[in-house]
Amino acid sequence: MQALLNRWDRLNDEQKKLMLTTVHADSDRLSRLITELLDVARLDTGRLSMHQRPCDVPVLVGRVIESVRAGAPHDIDLRTAEPPPAIWADPDKFTQVLTNLLENAIRHGSDPVCVNVEVQGELVVVRVDDSGDGIPPEIRRRAFTKFWTTGQRGGSGLGLYLVNGLVKAHGGTVTIDDSPLGGAAIVTTWPAFAADG
Repeated sequence: MQALLNRWDRLNDEQKKLMLTTVHADSDRLSRLITELLDVARLDTGRLSMHQRPCDVPVLVGRVIESVRAGAPHDIDLRTAEPPPAIWADPDKFTQVLTNLLENAIRHGSDPVCVNVEVQGELVVVRVDDSGDGIPPEIRRRAFTKFWTTGQRGGSGLGLYLVNGLVKAHGGTVTIDDSPLGGAAIVTTWPAFAADG
């Protein structure tokens, strides 16, 4: 930012735009890291507040995919076998979970990334498949601990810890499996909304 301010008069519009775009992306990343740290503290102390209501999963998933694609174009496929029922969730927390999973899949794999939404009894299952190196079975449990990273590509090491905590706070589960795309599959389950309570 200081370089931009110091050289403002000597930069053309394209250079200014590029530098401002970089500053915006960096501030976005910092803001999300602060949010992650606050959510980790709230999870750890049992003070996570949620505002749950019936949520349309395909609509929320579609929005997250478009948002992630806007940040960097990637081939992300959405597959829904049948229209799933609504889930009882905090839409912001659901969005945070799926954004985290998609960004991880992109960071650790290559195109394509696939999101599958299906129904299993009273649960809506959201599965994110990537084509990366996968996560070996012997270390899958560690993936949900604080500050765990593969050491290959960036990240705060809080992502899957948060995903696990947020999904469990909704009464769901998170598991890691092998993906048919060759990488990892992160499978989340969400309780379906029952209008009768």
